[in-house]
Amino acid sequence: MERLFVLNRRDFILTAAASGIAGTSALAQAQPSAARKPVILVLGDSLSAEYGLKRGEGWVPLLEKRLAEQKIAATVVNASISGDTSSGGRARFASLLAQHKPSHVVVELGANDALRGLPLQNTEENLLQITKAAQAAGAKVLIVGIQVPPNYGGDYTRRFEAVFGKVASTTKAALVPFLLKGVADAPDALALFQADRIHPTAAAQPQLLDNVWPELRKLLAAK
Repeated sequence: MERLFVLNRRDFILTAAASGIAGTSALAQAQPSAARKPVILVLGDSLSAEYGLKRGEGWVPLLEKRLAEQKIAATVVNASISGDTSSGGRARFASLLAQHKPSHVVVELGANDALRGLPLQNTEENLLQITKAAQAAGAKVLIVGIQVPPNYGGDYTRRFEAVFGKVASTTKAALVPFLLKGVADAPDALALFQADRIHPTAAAQPQLLDNVWPELRKLLAAK
């Protein structure tokens, strides 16, 4: 079946503009560690900012719970803003690096670039510079890709999807090809999206985390 995301660009922008800014959260382990605990900074848009969900239901808060369950001492900072573009993320990234000094950065941006019709070259350059800045600061980077619906045209759809893999390959960053795998392409996809058909429901958030977790776990384990 075709993936969802059927709203037009204007409606999406209005939806995104009405949403707020995700807060930051931290996970503390009972036993202090001699080494500095990892700091995982999530730089994303509404898909990571709990848009339309109760606080604590999104995949990022669920990540905190999984880290605790697996006794991995780490701090999670959710710097995601609903409606943000790769350009917006790039503009605020330097201050986030200075403030939080992350050891790991999860970059989940680009969907709004496509939905607003922004040039793919700009998206690629923004993601590239965010990744390089994070790596220059000593952080490991995980790029989380997104896909656009078929009504954008086959050529555009393929070129947009390729942006994330290209940036990951160029910078040797880790990659999750499609954040919404198992959700947007699920047999019961309609039931896994909110009424806007863009943002996944609370029931879909564990799948989003399951898509991100394997690659992030590898980065956390790497020396």
